[in-house]
Order: sequence, then C-alpha cells, then structure tokens
Amino acid sequence: MPSWPVSELEQLRSVYEPLAQSVRRLIDVSIRTRADAMTVKSVIDKINGAADELASAPMRDGSFGLEHTTEGQPMVWGNVVMGVRNPVALPLDVQHEADGTVWAEFALGCAYEGPPGHVHGGVCAMLLDHILGATAHLPGKPAYTGTLTLRYLRGTRLDRPLRAHAHVDRVEGSKTFAVGHIADADGVTVEAEGVFIHPKGAR
Repeated sequence: MPSWPVSELEQLRSVYEPLAQSVRRLIDVSIRTRADAMTVKSVIDKINGAADELASAPMRDGSFGLEHTTEGQPMVWGNVVMGVRNPVALPLDVQHEADGTVWAEFALGCAYEGPPGHVHGGVCAMLLDHILGATAHLPGKPAYTGTLTLRYLRGTRLDRPLRAHAHVDRVEGSKTFAVGHIADADGVTVEAEGVFIHPKGAR
C-alpha cells in the first residue's frame, strides 16, 4: 500500500479533489435538469468519453482503501462520508474538541433525498454512524460499529444548514458507548446511540 510524504499531500489533493467536486456537481444537475433528449444524449456521450479517458490511465485495483502519509497520517479519500475523492461523499469535515466531543456542519442536497424534500433516513443513519464512531476511533485504536440505534423525531429537510454532534457516554472494557444527533435551526431531527467495539489487537 503506497505512502505519501506530507509535502505531496496538498499537491495530490489539488489534482483529485476538484475532479470529485465536478462529478458531485454533475450528480446534482443530472437529477434536476429539464434538458431535452438531444442535449441529454450529447452530455451522455461527453461523460462516457471523459470516463474512457480516465480509464485509459493507470488505475488501482478494487476500492481506494486506506493509505497513509510517510508520517502516518491516514488518507481515507475513498470514504463514502468524508472521502475527498469520492463524489458521493459530502465530504463531512468532522471537528474534534478537547473534551472529546465531535461535530460537523453541513447541508444535504437533492442527491440524498428520501421522502420528497427530506433527507433519506438511511443517509441520516450513515452520517450518525460516522460521527458517533469518530468519538471512539483514536490513533492506533480503531473502533467498529457494534450496534446503532436511531430515533427519528421528525423529517430532516434538504438544503438546510445541519449540525451533527456526538460524545462518549461511557466506556466498558472494549466497548465505547456514544450518543449524538442531527439538528437544524428548529432543533433535533434524529437521535442516535451506538456501541463501538475495539478489536483485541488494537487495545
């Protein structure tokens, strides 16, 4: 698995992050466009041509996986929630406070729709799984989701400023119990409780 000097990290990011941002915009406008059939056919040809051009260059096998800088900094650039190279990701920018709490601010567009005008409940679950897990996942001490329980209090609206927040409730041996929520300006929309397991080799 390759490792990259930190000095090259921003250069790599400057190459590949704009590609993900362009595809992210394409996903959004492809959902909302009312272009005629001829325009859509022309765009499809261009997209297929761009995909063929990228595919003609060297490619990795399988998923992006986990890469590191030579200093050990993780590069989870393919992650579905926070991967800077993944057009499906927001990407979520998780902030860590000194007291162990974590939070992130974001808005979800039409690519994440479930009920009309609202975020799909499964997307809310994915985001909360990630944000709660961030409270338990420490350097050299990974944690994996054991259980995740959610309470949907009301619909989470699309295209509104949202904030996810989580903190550790308690630790029992190899298990970290975390709680958190997603909220908008009117209050909490989804609450979550999670149990995260630290594998034996990482304790």
